[in-house]
Parts: sequence; structure tokens; C-alpha cells
Amino acid sequence: MLDRALLGGAPSPELRPVRVASAVDEVSDRLLTAIAVGDFLPGERLPVERELTQLLRVSRPTVREAIGRLQAVGVIEIRRGRNGGAFVRDSWTESSGAAVRRTLLPRWEQFEQLFDLRGLVEGMVAATAARRRRPEDLDPMREALAAHLSARTPREEQAADSAFHRSICEATHNPQIARLSRDLLTRISLGFPVEPWGKGERSHFHRAGGDHKALYEAIAAGEPERAEEIARNHFTISADMIRDVLARVRAAHPS
Repeated sequence: MLDRALLGGAPSPELRPVRVASAVDEVSDRLLTAIAVGDFLPGERLPVERELTQLLRVSRPTVREAIGRLQAVGVIEIRRGRNGGAFVRDSWTESSGAAVRRTLLPRWEQFEQLFDLRGLVEGMVAATAARRRRPEDLDPMREALAAHLSARTPREEQAADSAFHRSICEATHNPQIARLSRDLLTRISLGFPVEPWGKGERSHFHRAGGDHKALYEAIAAGEPERAEEIARNHFTISADMIRDVLARVRAAHPS
């Protein structure tokens, strides 16, 4: 089930011999890895139990036990009350490295294929938006761009980034294109439709801000070839963040 959520189809035969012992183990590893790559940042609330069961296609008891494990190792804290939930405390603990290895290494060939595919698809999305955008489509792009450039925290940056790319998808005026873009994001983000954000490194922020500005200008000017090239290069940022996390694990535990 979890391989289907990640890879968008039947589990590949190569994955079966290295599957972890139980669904709880795999959900725990998936969540630890998602936090490590910055899908969910410190201070952020994880999706509620019902949403996690739908995203990962597992039972509520499985999600509940996995969340309990993350709480036990200090990655999250549980807050009670109306605005309560499971909140990320830290992006990395001693448990994170092993979870990243178990989650990413067996699937790394598929991840590299997905990174390549996503660059091609997002280039197509940007080019289509440049051809089809209407004057009113530029307003939400400008607003999201301004929000990203003025963001003060990684969480604000991540939210503005999501809004910017969503506005580009909407400018294609084809819901199926937007659905394809979201599906690929979900598959590279371990089953969660959230852009990996690393630890909020400012170098990534400055690169993303420059890319966003150039991409907006290309779409506004109706230049599909330039928009496509910018978008293809831009979406290597997320891939590089995930590669960086895996490199950190390999450096700490060389095989």
C-alpha cells in the first residue's frame, strides 16, 4: 500500500525483499524521513490522523502507533485542545538517519527517475501557462511572489512557494495538468503533497526567489521556451535537498 502511495502504481519487485517488518515501521520511517527532508518543518503540525490514513492508505491504529513512536524519540510533541495535534519539534534525531536509509535507499533509482520526470513535466506546465495565461491569472502569481520574497520564516516561504506554483498550474486552464503536477509532488515527497524544504537554508531561499521572479516574468511576457527552461532548472532544488539528506546519512554511516 505504501509503495503504491509513493510510486503511483504496483510495488516494484525490487522493493519487496527490503520491506520493513510492519506497516507501523514503514509509516514511522516515512514520517521521520519526510520531516528530515523538510516536508514538515519544526513548529508545524502534521496532517491529522484521518488525513494521514488517506494519504498513506493505512489504518488509523497504524498511524496512531507510528505517531506514538515519533513522540517517543522526541521528533514531535502532542498538544491537546482545540488547536492541538502532533507538532514537529526537531527535524533530526538519532532515529532519523536509519529511517532515511530504509526509506530512500531501496527506492533511490525510482526517485532519480521521478526527479527527471518532474523537471520535464513542470517545464511543460510553465510553458503551457505562458501560452494560455490570461491577464487575471497574473494577479495571484504576483501576490505569491511578493509573499515569498517578504517571507521571514521557512514555513512562510514554503506556503508562498506552494501558492506560486499552484497559480501557475491554474494558469494552464487544464485541471488535469494541475493534478499531474500534484501527483508528482506527492510521489517525490513520500506520499505528502508538500514541497521538500530542507532545513530552510537561505541559499535555497535566495535561489528559489530569483527563479520565481524570472519564471513570473517569462509567463507574463508569454515566452513559453524561456518559462520551460527556468522551471526545469528550478525544480532541481527539491531534488538536491533530498540528495543532501541522503548524502548526510551516507557520510555518517558509510557502507
